Amino acid sequence: MGNLTSLFPTIEIKANDRLDQYTYTKTGGPADWVAFPQTFEEVQVLVRYANQQHLPLTVLGNASNLIVREGGIAGLVLILTKLNHIRVSGEQVIAQAGASYIETTKVARDHVLSGLEFAAGIPGSIGGAVFMNAGAYGGETKDVVQSAIVISPVGEVTTLTHEELDFGYRHSSVQDTGSIVLSATFSLKTGDQEVISSMMDDLNQRRADKQPLDLPSCGSVFKRPAGYYAGKLIHDAGLQGYTVGGAQVSKKHAGFIVNIGQATATDYLEVIHHVQATVQAKFGVSLETEVRIIGRD
Repeated sequence: MGNLTSLFPTIEIKANDRLDQYTYTKTGGPADWVAFPQTFEEVQVLVRYANQQHLPLTVLGNASNLIVREGGIAGLVLILTKLNHIRVSGEQVIAQAGASYIETTKVARDHVLSGLEFAAGIPGSIGGAVFMNAGAYGGETKDVVQSAIVISPVGEVTTLTHEELDFGYRHSSVQDTGSIVLSATFSLKTGDQEVISSMMDDLNQRRADKQPLDLPSCGSVFKRPAGYYAGKLIHDAGLQGYTVGGAQVSKKHAGFIVNIGQATATDYLEVIHHVQATVQAKFGVSLETEVRIIGRD
C-alpha cells in the first residue's frame, strides 16, 4: 500500500487520524487513512484503488448512529460530508450522500414541498438515511425516496430504483451489496408553507422535550422489538442513569446512551451489553442494536 496523500494529492487525505473528532459520540480510535472526497469521481477513484489493493474500505457520513471502537479502523475511511450539495427540480429534491438530512428537510420546506417533515430532526446524512432507511414519528426514508445513485465495491456507478433499494425496517439493499450511496432523489408534493413549517417545528419540539439533545450520543441505540418499545423496556428495568465510565443510559430518554464526560467506545459497549442482558433476564425480550458498531477492539 502506497502513501495515499502522495498518490492522490488533489484529494484531502489524512494519515492515522483519530475518528472521535468526527463521530457524534466523540469516541473512536485512529483510522489508517481518512479521505474527504468532494466529487463522485474522487469517490470512484478511491473505491477502485481500495478494491485493487485489497485495502479495507469504510464509509461514514455524519457518523451519528455509529460507535467506532477504540482500536480504530484498518485501511481507508471515506467521510462523505463534503459531498453535500442539495438541489430542487420541480417536486423532487436531489441530495448528495453527505448532505445533512435536517438541511435537506429545510430545503424542501423552503420550496414548499411536503413529505420530508418526519425527518426534520434526524441528525444523520442522506447516505446514512438511505443505507438504514432512517425514520421517525411514523415516517421512513423509503416513503419518499424515488431512486439513489450508488457505487459498487468495485467502483461501478449505477442508479437504483425504489424497488431495487428493497427497503425494510432500518434496512436497504445497500447494506447487503456493500455499495456506497452517492445521492438520493426524493419525490415530494407541493404543500402549504405554514402547514409544513408548523409540523416540522412541532416534531422538533417533541424531540427536544423527550431526547437528550444537549449531550453527545449515538442516537437511538436499539431497534424496536416486535410488540414493545425499547425505551420503555429499559426504563421499566430500572436502568435509566446506569453508567459505565462516561457512558450513561440517559435519564431523559431510556433509549439513548449519552456521553457524560470522556466516555470511550468500550464504555458504550459495556452499557449496551448490560442493558441487553438485563432486559433479556427481566422480560425475555432480545434487544437488537440499531446503532452500527465498527472498528478494531
